[in-house]
Parts: sequence; C-alpha cells; structure tokens
Amino acid sequence: MELEIYQVDSFTAEAFKGNPAGVCITEGPLEDAVMFSVAREMALSETAFLSLPEMQLRWFTPQTEVKLCGHGTLAVAQILKEKGLVAVGETVVFNTLSGPLSVTVQTDAFEMDFPAPVFESEARTNHAMLDLLGVGADEVMAYHRFDEKELIIVDSEQRIRELSPDFTGLSKVPGRGVVVTARSSGAAQDFICRYFAPWVGVNEDPVTGSAFCALAVYWCEQLGKSSLSGYQASERGGLMDVSLSASRVKLTGRAVTVLKGVMFI
Repeated sequence: MELEIYQVDSFTAEAFKGNPAGVCITEGPLEDAVMFSVAREMALSETAFLSLPEMQLRWFTPQTEVKLCGHGTLAVAQILKEKGLVAVGETVVFNTLSGPLSVTVQTDAFEMDFPAPVFESEARTNHAMLDLLGVGADEVMAYHRFDEKELIIVDSEQRIRELSPDFTGLSKVPGRGVVVTARSSGAAQDFICRYFAPWVGVNEDPVTGSAFCALAVYWCEQLGKSSLSGYQASERGGLMDVSLSASRVKLTGRAVTVLKGVMFI
C-alpha cells in the first residue's frame, strides 16, 4: 500500500514554527492499526486521517486516538486547499468524534468552528499536579476542569514562560492534559498559555487548538470580550485568534506545508 503523507505547520505563517501535524487523506477508511502505525512513524503530536467519501476525520497521537485536535484539523484543510478540493470562501464539514466540525477557507487563513467546552461545576485543585508543574498554590487565581483536562490560571506571564515541569512525575499521577495560562503583559495578545500532556506521549504541545477552545470560554468571560488573541509560549510558539458565540468557539489561524511524500506500508 502507498499512502500520500504530508506534514503541515499549523497556527503559523512560517515553516518550522507553530504545531506540526501529519496529514493522510484517502479514498476510504484505513484500519485503526494502520493509522496507529503511521502516527508512530510520523512521531508528531498528532497525525490526522481523512476518509474523503464520508469526510470522516480522525486524529492519532503515537499512543492514542484523540477526540479533538485543532492543529490537525487546520492541517487537513490546508492540504485540501492545496489539492484544489476546497476553494477560498468555501466551508468544509468534517465528521469527527466531537461531532461535525466546519472549516471556512479564507484567502490566507482558516476559520474553524468548534464546540465550546463546559467547565466542571466542582473542580478540586490537584495539588500534586501543581507541585510537579512547579506552580505554587498561592500563584493560582482559578482552577477548572474540562474534557478530563485541567485549566490553571496563574498571576503572571513570566511564570508561564519559566515553567519547567517534572514530566516523569506528571505521567504517574492521573491526568489527560493541563493548560496553564495568564493574562498577557503586552498589548499584542490578550492572554498567554502553555499545554502539557505527557499522559498521551506529548510532554509539551507547541500550539493546541482544543486548549484554545477552553481558553476562549475563560478569557472572553473574564475580559468581557467576544474576540481575543492568544499566544502559546512553547519553544516553537504559535498565535491564535479566538471568538466565542453561545456554545461555539471559532479559531482562526494560518498554516504552511513543509513536507510531501509517499509512505509505503
């Protein structure tokens, strides 16, 4: 079997920035075992698989399938545009484990429509996780849980940039992913964040669409705005514009294709 394979840097206008995702688009569904093997071979945080006849989109890390992946969705839209399967101004709808997800193709960006996560009503602070992140309890301004993940709001941008988590320790305590965020000290962005997920084999994700969905819910309410700009301060870094309307979040970002090839299976 021969599969066309791509690598796309999402949420950036520059190669080797943003969040890289693998993309595999086929004329029919692949077996799960094949998708896991391809994802492990690509060795990226996520590889996206799109079966064209039913527009079924799935995302795999090297270790597990995930229900929602923003940068993988954006990467697939980028390849569909390059292949001439979708044009500027058109909206494509993907069928996913998170329900239908739509992406509208703009001239130099993509607007993605995602469900807004719901915060758990009673989220208890996980002090063991805070210790392993290197965050003091006195630095935490708010603590929420969503989709089995943690959202931790701290009091300064500098603390976000300084974090050096104990990933080995984190992987041994219950968890799925953790977002740490603060209000931005500059005028260019409204907030800053980082995302850690050693539980699924990704110590630090460069730019995380699903995390920005939760960040949109939190920061839009806190800042009294419906549209915001955020920066994920990973080593590669990435920018995201977000807007919140009722139970939906719109994420807008750009992408760059950096690799195209054939994988032999």
